[in-house]
Amino acid sequence: MKIEGPHIRPKPERITGIRHVFAATVYSLGGARRLWKEAAFRHIVAAFLLCLALLIGIGASWGQFSVFLILFFGLVAVEALNTAIECIVDHLAHHWQEFARDAKDLGSLATMCMLAANGVFIGTVIFQHFEIL
Repeated sequence: MKIEGPHIRPKPERITGIRHVFAATVYSLGGARRLWKEAAFRHIVAAFLLCLALLIGIGASWGQFSVFLILFFGLVAVEALNTAIECIVDHLAHHWQEFARDAKDLGSLATMCMLAANGVFIGTVIFQHFEIL
């Protein structure tokens, strides 16, 4: 389906080579700026800083910091994908539709799973530190 009209912009030319690396960086930074508009992402960043301070405070190992960062970046990636799904669904479904609800619910589930994984890890580190486990 081809849509014509004055509001349609032409597709940009394909970028290749080393220029693609720089362009991809700019696109990623644009994604980060867009994600920052989401309250959920700002909450994730606040929780990250709080947990980072906690790990520093209890003297976590480098391995624990590494796992924490991997889980955090995984959470950010899932939240970005969830936000992308919501943007697309909001564009496609102007009224309530079952597919829209399902897509948003599944994206929310993915984010919740990553939040739980982060929480389990932080909880385990804390319990180990205080020898609760």
